[in-house]
Amino acid sequence: MRLGVLDVGSNTVHLLVVDAHPGARPLPAHSHKVELRLAQLLDDSGAIGHDGVDKLIAVIHDALQAAEDKGVEELLPFATSAVREAGNADDVLKRVKDETGVELQVLSGAEEARLTFLAARRWFGWSAGKLLVLDIGGGSLEIAYGIDEEPDAAVSLPLGAGRLTSAWLPGDPPDPADVRALRRHARAQIARTVGEFARFGAPDHVVATSKTFKQLARIGGAARSADGLYVQRELKRSSLESWVPRLAAMTTAERAELPGVSEGRAAQLLAGALVAEGAMDLFGVETLEICPWALREGIILRRLDHMPGAGDRVTTGTRA
Repeated sequence: MRLGVLDVGSNTVHLLVVDAHPGARPLPAHSHKVELRLAQLLDDSGAIGHDGVDKLIAVIHDALQAAEDKGVEELLPFATSAVREAGNADDVLKRVKDETGVELQVLSGAEEARLTFLAARRWFGWSAGKLLVLDIGGGSLEIAYGIDEEPDAAVSLPLGAGRLTSAWLPGDPPDPADVRALRRHARAQIARTVGEFARFGAPDHVVATSKTFKQLARIGGAARSADGLYVQRELKRSSLESWVPRLAAMTTAERAELPGVSEGRAAQLLAGALVAEGAMDLFGVETLEICPWALREGIILRRLDHMPGAGDRVTTGTRA
């Protein structure tokens, strides 16, 4: 069947259309993406303003039209931290349902981490052993660890690249004192969770998902996205440590000229790099591998698991 996943995130509203059935990997058929930046549309009270909700509804209408045009049989709509943490979340969800017919499922941070972990496990397969999965979004950082498809530990921290940029890095380029303050803040938040994961032992494989990690890997010399999903892409901590001060000295326009960095994400790349560097350092990770699948694919895979015939599925990984 043709499934559509409507992801209302902190940075973008993204419709991913895939052809899928139990026992096979989902095949992307269409992508419709709009940078809405909900996390930056919050007012002083932490609510999404009226104009912001109007924009969200208009974008969802466009996504619904795209889904219809592409023959989507079932739509899986969900929202993450920007809606979850909005002071008027219930009102936003009601307006969206009343005016579009879409009932957004609001995922908790732990659910985000678990579903992203599922996607990484299916991508790399059982042979990857114990996985540590990192995911930096616009509003939060998810960390998950485990040897099965359900992680043994999963946490979500308010360390998204968009959120931190708005709150901590107002300058362009940012003030060095602000960069140091954000570095201390991010590392203190991450350090609180390290013990929860350390009791399970060292991971066999460390992977990362999200646009932030992909862009950091690309500026560090990883292959272009145009080279395909199945090219191995890595991010080394040594590379990241050399790039952080360079990114801190750049303006947003200068970062946007780096390979693989989009204009819309350039402003928040430094905050994402500080979080990534802190996580890799505190978890003792020298090199991680970029996983092409993330939360949206996790949503699809979970849905497929509940379809008739799902018991015939095998999870040997897509890169075997």
